[in-house]
Order: sequence, then structure tokens, then C-alpha cells
Amino acid sequence: MNLAEMQRDFQSWLVAASSDAASRLSIGSSAGLNVYQNNYRVQLIDCLEASYPNVRTWLGEESFLAAAVAHIDRHPPHAWTLDAYGDNFDDTLALPYPDNPDVHELARIEFALARAFVAPDGDVLTPEALAHVDWDTARLRLVPSLEILSATTNAADIWSALQQNDALPESEMLAEPAGVIVWRQQFTVYLNTVDLLEYAALLQLQTNGSFAGLCDILVERLGEEEGIAKAGALLMNWISKEWLVAAAA
Repeated sequence: MNLAEMQRDFQSWLVAASSDAASRLSIGSSAGLNVYQNNYRVQLIDCLEASYPNVRTWLGEESFLAAAVAHIDRHPPHAWTLDAYGDNFDDTLALPYPDNPDVHELARIEFALARAFVAPDGDVLTPEALAHVDWDTARLRLVPSLEILSATTNAADIWSALQQNDALPESEMLAEPAGVIVWRQQFTVYLNTVDLLEYAALLQLQTNGSFAGLCDILVERLGEEEGIAKAGALLMNWISKEWLVAAAA
């Protein structure tokens, strides 16, 4: 057995507990290999617990551990850093909790906040810069830390209550679908719930960045006068929250 074959067998044992791989690696006993596999799994469980502390509290210790073990069985590490390990944990949670979208959405929010904290900075668009923008051709970009998440439940309220040790609300469906925006300002991460119209507007901006295109969509939905006014109000709100980077013609 050469080194590459040994490394493949060792990975197969860690990830899938392959008995064939264990037989090629061990000499009469797999006790030593069990120690390595246990350490591997414990480290990944610790990683998921660190990434999803509020999901863990919401589910309870036993249920979270069961979901973490299921995730480890299905998803070996895929990036150079364990910070990225939990990026599809919400999909794993959808399997044991298909009728609990609050659980999946809570996980998406929590991991998006973690990503926002380590995202690169951007030169934010300031109100002073607006006078120099040609709005007919301007293209706007969202800051690198900002993520737009869909929302059908009050998972954002649940996360906030868990984070602040407040009384927990009952899980409930929203009256209509909405969006949750996650971003970072300086060294603090935030989340904010937006209505369906603003959610759609941000998705449009994320897709092509055209402010004129954004105005067209809002005019189509609200009429010319109200649509243009809404575009201006959204723009100023996004600037105040530092959601936009410098505009480019």
C-alpha cells in the first residue's frame, strides 16, 4: 500500500466507517482507528454547535445532536476551513423536520449571520455621493456581507429572542411571504425583516443592479407616482443601513 492509498483508506474510515478500509489499515484490531473516528466526529459536532447555538437551544440538546450526527453521515467537510462546514445544515434539518419551516429558516439566518461577520468590506454609498450619480445608467451593488433570505415564518423573531434571552415567541407562519436581510456594519452583524415588495426589489437589484430597472418594476406594481417615490424611499433607507456600495454608471 502506497501513501496515497493509505490516505484514501483513512478518509474512507473516518467518513463512512468502511470495514474494508479498516481491514487494510489495522493489524488485527480497529481500536486505534475508532479513536481517530470518534475524534473526527466530535470535532464536527463541536463545529456545528458553535455555528448554530440558537438552533441547538430551539431544538434541544438531544434533537440537535441527532441532526448533527445525520449531517456528519451525509456531508464530509468540503472546504479548507471548518467555518464552512455547516453551510447546508438547513437541508439536513429539513429531513427530520419537513413540517417545521421555522427550524430550517432559523438555521439559514444563523449561518448567514456567521458568514456576514467574516465577509469582506465594501466602500459604502453615502448620501453625499448621490449628487454625482447618473440615475438613468447607474448600477448599484449590495455590500459583500449582505444576504437576502426568504421568510415564511417568524424565525427572525425567534432568533432575536434566543440571542437576547427574551421570552420565546411561538413559532408561526407569516401572513404573507417576506424577506430577512442579514448584513454587517463595522464589527456588528444585523438582521432585518422586509416585506415582500422590498424583498423583490432587493433581489432585482442583486440580479442586475440597475436603478432604472428597479424603478420600472416599482412603477409597474404601484403606478408611476407612487413607484418612483417608493424607489427613492428604498434607496435612502438602504443607504442609511449601509447596504449599498458606491454606484457606478
